[in-house]
Amino acid sequence: MKRNKTLPYLASFLMLLSTACGLEEIPPYDLKFVHIMMNESSSTTVSSKATMVGTYNVYLSSPASTETVTVTYEIEVGDGLQDGRDYKILTEGNTLTFLPGIYDMPIRVQWYPNPVDPEKDNSITIRLISNDKGYDIGLPGPDKNQSVFTITKI
Repeated sequence: MKRNKTLPYLASFLMLLSTACGLEEIPPYDLKFVHIMMNESSSTTVSSKATMVGTYNVYLSSPASTETVTVTYEIEVGDGLQDGRDYKILTEGNTLTFLPGIYDMPIRVQWYPNPVDPEKDNSITIRLISNDKGYDIGLPGPDKNQSVFTITKI
């Protein structure tokens, strides 16, 4: 008498499937926060010889929503950089508006080739200040990582 070899495998699969159905589902990650980063880092550098537009994205992390979120930020410029000579901020104002379905918005900086004084602060710092929905600023946790982004001209 021939024996069906697939029957034990099928029975094992059905038993495994039925036991998995009773497992509790992992709750969805639904924290809402705004952060700024590039390549998972809170800082970057740009060459003093560069002629380029740098794009530094602010990210909205939240479940899908129909709300518009407005984020306020500030830009601090070190004493070694001069507007129009070393850089120019291309993004106007100090707010970014995330329309429904948009999860990243750019802050753009035009960089000009100009040598830097290594004794001075040759950085631009973008600091997220607030938003109109009360979402957390920076990554969740006490350190609020990625709430500040620093670009250093070297």
